[in-house]
Amino acid sequence: MINTEKLEQIAKQMNDALPSGLKAAADDFEAKAKTILQSQLSKLDMVSREEFDRQTAVLAKTRQMVETLEARLAVLEGEPAVDQGDDQPQA
Repeated sequence: MINTEKLEQIAKQMNDALPSGLKAAADDFEAKAKTILQSQLSKLDMVSREEFDRQTAVLAKTRQMVETLEARLAVLEGEPAVDQGDDQPQA
């Protein structure tokens, strides 16, 4: 879920931004920064991009199925089907 490569990249950028006089403590700083970032990010309720894209596809398919079933129900009940594909008022 958490991209460790990205965390390492952020920690390295923070390390590279240190003045040259502080380079001796840079390794310790990088390790601690990475640990803190991982700890804080793990507390967030996040999903991966792949999971988000999968759920978006599932939602789109479900919406299409609901619209199809509503149209079939309207036909069975003898009512004209209402197009609900766009919730925007027509101008």
